[in-house]
Amino acid sequence: MMKSSAQVVVIGGGVVGCSVLYHLTKFGWTDIMLIERSELTSGSTWHAAGGFHTLNGDTNMAALQGYTIRLYKELEEITGMSCGLHHVGGVTLATSPERVDHLKAERAKHRYMGLETEFIGPDEIARISPITNVEGVLGGLYDPLDGHLDPSGTTHAYAKAARMAGAEIVLRNPVRETLQRADGTWDVVTEQGTVHAEHVVNAGGLWAREVGAMAGVYLPLHPMEHQYLVTEETPEVYERDSELPHVMDPEGESYLRQEGRGICIGFYEQKCDPWAVDGTPWDFGHELLENKIDRIEDSVAFACKRFPVLERAGIKTVINGPFTFAPDGNPLVGPVPGLRNYWSACGVMAGFSQGGGVGLSLAEWMVEGEPSRDVLAMDVARFGEWITPGYTRAKVRENYQRRFSISYPNEELPAARPFQTTPAYDIWKQQRAVFGAGYGMEAVNYFAPEGEPLFETPSFRRSNAFDAVAAEVRAVREAVGINEIHNFGKYRVTGPGARDWIDRIMAGRVPKPGRLSLTPMLSPKGRLIGDFTISCLENARGEEEFQLTASFGAQAYHMRWFQKHLPEAGVTLENVSTRRIGFQIAGPNARELLGRTTRADVSAQGFKFMDVRDMDVGLTRAVVQRVSYTGDLGYEIYVGADDQRALYEALIQAGDGLGLKPFGMRAMMSLRLDKFFGSWLREFGPDYTPAETGMDRFVAYGKQADFIGKPAALAERDTGPSRKLCSFVVEAADADVVGYEPIYVDGEIQGFVTSGGYSHYAKKSIAIGFLPVGLIEDGLEAEIEILGDMRKAHVVSEPLFDADGARMRG
Repeated sequence: MMKSSAQVVVIGGGVVGCSVLYHLTKFGWTDIMLIERSELTSGSTWHAAGGFHTLNGDTNMAALQGYTIRLYKELEEITGMSCGLHHVGGVTLATSPERVDHLKAERAKHRYMGLETEFIGPDEIARISPITNVEGVLGGLYDPLDGHLDPSGTTHAYAKAARMAGAEIVLRNPVRETLQRADGTWDVVTEQGTVHAEHVVNAGGLWAREVGAMAGVYLPLHPMEHQYLVTEETPEVYERDSELPHVMDPEGESYLRQEGRGICIGFYEQKCDPWAVDGTPWDFGHELLENKIDRIEDSVAFACKRFPVLERAGIKTVINGPFTFAPDGNPLVGPVPGLRNYWSACGVMAGFSQGGGVGLSLAEWMVEGEPSRDVLAMDVARFGEWITPGYTRAKVRENYQRRFSISYPNEELPAARPFQTTPAYDIWKQQRAVFGAGYGMEAVNYFAPEGEPLFETPSFRRSNAFDAVAAEVRAVREAVGINEIHNFGKYRVTGPGARDWIDRIMAGRVPKPGRLSLTPMLSPKGRLIGDFTISCLENARGEEEFQLTASFGAQAYHMRWFQKHLPEAGVTLENVSTRRIGFQIAGPNARELLGRTTRADVSAQGFKFMDVRDMDVGLTRAVVQRVSYTGDLGYEIYVGADDQRALYEALIQAGDGLGLKPFGMRAMMSLRLDKFFGSWLREFGPDYTPAETGMDRFVAYGKQADFIGKPAALAERDTGPSRKLCSFVVEAADADVVGYEPIYVDGEIQGFVTSGGYSHYAKKSIAIGFLPVGLIEDGLEAEIEILGDMRKAHVVSEPLFDADGARMRG
C-alpha cells in the first residue's frame, strides 16, 4: 500500500531521479519517495551509451562530473551491486591549431582543479589506441578518468542505496496531476492514489515538459534523436591485453569506445532531428526510434577513415533513442522560479557524467538552503519568462550540432537571433553594429568600421574586433562615448516597508533619497549572490522609490530570491529590466553633453558622484545616475522603453562638436579593467565571499538590520580570508587571459584567473585572479599559463586610469 504523505516526492525513475533520492537520504531526509510511471530506467537511461567523463567548459560542472565518477565506487560498496565500471581513460583528438588551443586552455584549467589530464602527441595516441588513424592529428587531451558503465546496474544501485536508507520507490504508477495547496505543499495525484508532499522534484526526463505543465510551468527542454552503432566481435578489439580507451573525434563528430569484444560509436550529426515536438507520448518507454542510417552516412564514412577497423567490422545493433537537452546543453536544476517547493532535476543529457553532481547539489539546496558550490551554469533560473518552445527548439538543435565544436570565449551563436531587441536596435544596426546576445536580448559588442566584416572571428587569440574596440575605448577616454544600458537587471521597489526590506536583503548601506550605494547581496552562508546598485528617489508625495540594478542575466535568479524573502505586505516589487532602459554617457565631455540636454544643475557641485535624480533630458523625463562602469566621468540615463529613441536623438544632437561616439560591450569590458572593476560571474559569484573579492568595503557590518548572511560575514571579517583578488599586468603575446588559467608563483600553482583581457587605454594585458593573502604584494612576480605558454606577470595595485578617482568623482 503506497503511503499517502511524504516530505518529498521525486517524479521519475531514471538515473537522475534515483540519484536525487539517494542524495536526500545522505543528508538525512528519509520520509521521501520516488514515483515512476513504468519501471526504473524506462526513459533515456536504458538506451544510454553509458559513457562518463570529467571534461566540461564550466569548471564547477567539471568538478561535479568528477564527483559523479568517484561516487560509483561508493555505491558499489554500499549496495554490493556492480555499476559495471570501466575506467579506460579517454582522448579528445585535435586536428587543427584552433582545437589544440582549445584543449590546451582546458588543460590549464584542470591544473588548478587537480584533474590529471595531459596533452599527448599523435604517436602516444596511436600507442594507446592502435585502431585510431592519426593522420592529420596534431595531438589530443588524455583524461584517465574517462570510462563507461552499465546504465541499468548503476541506476538500480542508486535506487537500492536509497531504499536501504529508508526511501520508498513506487513503480508502474503514472502521475496524473500536481496540485499546490495554499500553504505551498503539493498533492501528487497518481494512478494508485494521492500523495501529500511538502516538496516535489521533477526528474521526469523525456516527460519533464509534461510534468512541468501539470504545475503550470514551462521548462525549456527538448528531446533530440541520437544514434549510435555497436559492431560485431572485432579481432583488433578482443586480441588485446587491455581495454581500448575512449576516443572523441570532434572533426568527425563522433565518440568511440569498446563494447565487449566489439566497438560502440556514436554521432552528433549535423542532419539531426528534434523528437516529440508537440510532447512526449505517455506510453513511450522501452522502445527505440526508427533507425535513420541515411542521416549519419557522412559521419560513418568519416569514422571509417579515422578508425579503419570499422570497415571490416559488421554492424550488430543500431540504437536510435531520444535524449533531452536544454538550450545550452546544461541541466536544469534547482527551485523553479514562481513556484514554492517545486524543484527541477531535468535536462541532464549526460546523466552518467552529471547525475551524481545534480543529485548532490539539489539535495544540498533542499536540505541546507543552498548548494556548496556555484551551480549557476545548471540553475533552472538561468532562463527567464521570455523563453519559448520555438526558441528552445532552435537552440537545442544548434547545441546538438555543436556538441563537439570548439567553444570560443568571444563566440556569439546565431540560432534564434535576434529574439528580443530594444527600440535602439535599428539605430545601431545602421551604424554597423556587431551584436551579441545574452538572456535572449541583443546587445552591441562593437561597431565594425567600413570595409570590415559585420562578424567577429571566433578565436582564443585577439580577434578582428581588436582595432575597432581600441578606437571605441579611445573615444571614451578622450571625448565622450554613448552606450546602451538595457542589459542591466532593474527592479522597482516601493511601499512603506521598502527601505526595511532592502536593508535586510542587502548587506550594504541603503542610501538616502537622491543617492546611490553599492552593495553585495549574500546567501545565508555569506556567499555572493548579487552585486547591486541601490538608487533611492523621492516622489512628489514624499514617498521613497528604489531601483535595484544588477546583472541582466540573473533576473530570474534574483527575482526568485526576492520573492522568497518578500514580506506579505508593505513592499511592491516589479522587474522593470526591459521597460526601463536608456543610455550611459562617459568620458571627459560627458558633463558638457548632459548639460546641453537639460535645465537641471549638472555641475560638479550640483550633481555629485553617486547622486541620482529625476530630470528632463531633451523631451523625456529620465532618472539620471552619476556613476559609470567605465571608471570615467559618466552618467546612466534611464527612461521608459517608448522614450528611448527620443532620448537618443536629444543626446546625438547635443553631442555635436564633443567627439561623441557609440561604444559596445567589448570596449566596456576593456575600460573596466583600467580600474580593476570586477564583473558578475567572473570576480563575483556564489563561490566567493565579500572579503575575498574586496566587496567587504561595501558591507555595512555595523548596521542595525539583521541582513541575510550577517553572521557569516562577521565571522569572515574577524578571521580574515585566506585568499584575495588581485590584479596583474601580463606579458602576453597575441592572446589574453579569459578565466580559470592557473597562476604560478615560484613554479607552484598558487591561484587562478577570474577574468581579464586587454586594456586598450593602457596598452597592457590585464588579469584579475585569486592568490593566497600572504603572497600578495605590489610587484610580485608570477606566471600565468595562456594556451599552454607560461607568460610572465606581476601584481599591480594602483589602477591604470584615474588612480585617485579625480575624474570619476570630480
